[in-house]
Amino acid sequence: MTGAESKNGLLIIDKPAGPTSHDVVAWARRVLREKRIGHTGTLDPMATGVLPLVIGKATRLASLLSATEKEYEATVRLGAATDTYDSSGSPFSAMPFVDPGIPTARIEEALARFRGTFEQVPPPYSAKKVAGVPAYELARKQKPVELAAVMVTVHSLELLEIGPGAVRLRMRTSPGFYVRSLAHDLGVQLGCGAHLEALRRIRAGRFGIDQAVPLDVIDRTPEAALGALIPVEEIATDLPAVRVNPLGAQRTAHGNFLRPQDLAETGPVPGLGALAPEPGTGPVFRIIDGEGRLLAIAARGADGVLRPSIVLV
Repeated sequence: MTGAESKNGLLIIDKPAGPTSHDVVAWARRVLREKRIGHTGTLDPMATGVLPLVIGKATRLASLLSATEKEYEATVRLGAATDTYDSSGSPFSAMPFVDPGIPTARIEEALARFRGTFEQVPPPYSAKKVAGVPAYELARKQKPVELAAVMVTVHSLELLEIGPGAVRLRMRTSPGFYVRSLAHDLGVQLGCGAHLEALRRIRAGRFGIDQAVPLDVIDRTPEAALGALIPVEEIATDLPAVRVNPLGAQRTAHGNFLRPQDLAETGPVPGLGALAPEPGTGPVFRIIDGEGRLLAIAARGADGVLRPSIVLV
């Protein structure tokens, strides 16, 4: 890719500890000289790992990527809880951190409570809003923060290692899950207090750490960013595709619903001869042209008709 088209796609950054997700976006805008850049899921400053950046036209797909599951490796320090639920905060008590020496069986028993779907209260130091104000702003002013619990899902939670006063975990979670809350709540379950000491995101959706480029590498050689861009066409390949003919491509570009005569005669068109998808094909589809270029994301209405909801052309 060259020119303007080379600045459309997905860039997976291996975020280091320290900068915020917003800092990384600001850096990318400066390095790539492109204003249309955003991220698809915040990582706390102390966290490292997969931070997908959407660039150019791909920013329109941010909502699809934000709604995907995540995978993390975390170190939870046992023996003291903090006000931020991580190592950047202050302990709730003046007691030093201690090694509670909790048996493995008891830790496994406590972890079992955090598998599956359950209600989780976000940390008081979070971007969740209370009456329109971010919770962290209230917490910094030492004002009471009462956040509503939200439903989250932990698809898998594995105990990797038990060290002196700490446990290492690997987990696969739904979007919106707070690992900091898990660390704090684990301390409550064990009766010893706990906080998140280290966090690394190793996957977001289908994009893993093996596809990530370290921030310092791109900072030294900005051209590496463009070389590492994942094309727009490869971002949402988990969605079924509907191929349109030139007339359908024109209607798609204008956001018009698709008629049977707008579809290409050759596939892949999964059961959409009359715009009635076969059972098992999802309510959201990629609309592609004869050359395989991604034109739009379309949603299927109750009437079976596909209507573009995100147009990329």
